[in-house]
Amino acid sequence: MTYHLSAGTAGNGPYAVDVTPESAGWGYSGLRVLPLAPGGSHTFDSGDSEWIVLPLSGACAVTADDAVFELRGRADVFSAVSDFAYVPRDARVTVSSAAGGRFALAGARCARRLPARYGPARDVPVELRGAGACSRQVNNFAAADTFACDRLIAVEVITPGGNWSSFPPHKHDEHRPGEEAELEEIYYFEFSGHEGIPGLGYQRVSPSGHGRGTDVLAEVRDGDVVLIPDGWHGPSMAVPGHHMYYLNVMAGPAADRAWLISDHPGHAWVRATWAGQSADPRLPLCTAPEATA
Repeated sequence: MTYHLSAGTAGNGPYAVDVTPESAGWGYSGLRVLPLAPGGSHTFDSGDSEWIVLPLSGACAVTADDAVFELRGRADVFSAVSDFAYVPRDARVTVSSAAGGRFALAGARCARRLPARYGPARDVPVELRGAGACSRQVNNFAAADTFACDRLIAVEVITPGGNWSSFPPHKHDEHRPGEEAELEEIYYFEFSGHEGIPGLGYQRVSPSGHGRGTDVLAEVRDGDVVLIPDGWHGPSMAVPGHHMYYLNVMAGPAADRAWLISDHPGHAWVRATWAGQSADPRLPLCTAPEATA
């Protein structure tokens, strides 16, 4: 099984990225990245999964269940927090864009059919996590405690150049009520360039003794995906001079939707050092767009 999917290797039809539970070899989490030319549109059936349509660049309209959601979107993932649309399972969905753009579809197989809804950018909690060189920004647009879904959990993480995120390494590959949730996870990466030089970073996943024994050390670039069925994941390392973005998509078998993690016992002590440090002054790198009249 290949856990690092380089850009261009995970596409299918209209999708630049198309990770399904079947292709990942697991049960729930999925991710598509849909590029649209100006005036373009794409229609799909949501099937047995709930989906969130999240603009990576550009604006779009999302139609589902006779509702239409106009997403303002953003220029790119580093410039602003975006609004988004939730569409339920068993729906006919159309995404269209007058000016074109790229749109992430974060999905999870689910049991309940919840109503289609709009998620305003202004309501997305922006969290500064960690401190010092472990500082990062987390846009909790569909975290377990911020937006109602049946199984899907999705957040964005922005790591300033030179910093480490997903650290200390942590895992969520066991069902231990109140302590740890079993969640499959997808990382989708983008990077800021510098004077025409593309960015890059590194992603580590090490075996935890559970599941498949996932073991990855990958150099990641724009459009790459890393699949994490199990294991200690982290650090995610942004090289100096290039900010790192990743979209996390998670889901699992438990009916109780929760993000519960266990830190690697050899590195958990790092959290205690943050109390004496400040967050990276470059953060937040972006916030929600200003409202327009």
